[in-house]
Amino acid sequence: MQWELPHRVRVSGGEVATDVLGSGPPVVLVHGTPASSFLWREVARVLARTHTVHLWDMLGYGSSRPDPGVAPSIARQARTLAELVEHWGLDAPSLVGHDIGGGVVLRAHLVEGVAVRSLALLDAAVLGPWNTPFTEHMQRHEDAYRTMPPHVFADIIAARMRTATHRGMSEEVADAYLAPWAGADGQQRWIDQVSAVTFEDTREVVARLDRITAPALVLWGEHDEWLDGTVGDRLAAAIPGARRETVAGAGHFIAEDSAADVAAALLRIV
Repeated sequence: MQWELPHRVRVSGGEVATDVLGSGPPVVLVHGTPASSFLWREVARVLARTHTVHLWDMLGYGSSRPDPGVAPSIARQARTLAELVEHWGLDAPSLVGHDIGGGVVLRAHLVEGVAVRSLALLDAAVLGPWNTPFTEHMQRHEDAYRTMPPHVFADIIAARMRTATHRGMSEEVADAYLAPWAGADGQQRWIDQVSAVTFEDTREVVARLDRITAPALVLWGEHDEWLDGTVGDRLAAAIPGARRETVAGAGHFIAEDSAADVAAALLRIV
């Protein structure tokens, strides 16, 4: 299954793959880890019927590459998002973030000063500590994962990827998610992003959640095995006026399991 964003934008931290679909009020979709914009493929097509949908691969993910020495941290991704919003000439877009993309969009708004029309946070890694045991283990034993044979590493992350959905993935879809991480180079990129992810980049965001005045949606998969739904409850309670919704039958990759339900929920707020 082919998925490639056709445009490239030079930002302060590297080169970002992007695309723009549809026309109407602007929406920016921000994926999390270890996904890419591929996660949004079905949701984006629905939203593009009535909105201008902006897609991008975060630095170090998909087809986007950070410059040498640039860590693909949440703080760096938020700065990149702010630069992209300026590049696209957007005035208060709706920002949608999944997983650490939730931390990215909130940091872009609350720290980088990006004005927003609305916010949607899907199975979002914001309230810490939010690292999964899998990520914690990789961070503690980074050298072991960096130096293991690529075929062994590939088996480990393939099994991990299978737990991201509740309804399961076809081989074709799973291969598309794994493609950016293939081979020795992909292995190093995976460890680069794992080592760069830290709750320190969302701590400042959490302290400012009560300042959010834009309409906000907190959307969670009913069967999320990576971030429990109670985290979504706490996040919604921390944001003034936030709406909390659950998508039945969905896991952590909520847009993969239930694209139609996710798109419908987003259309109620964007």
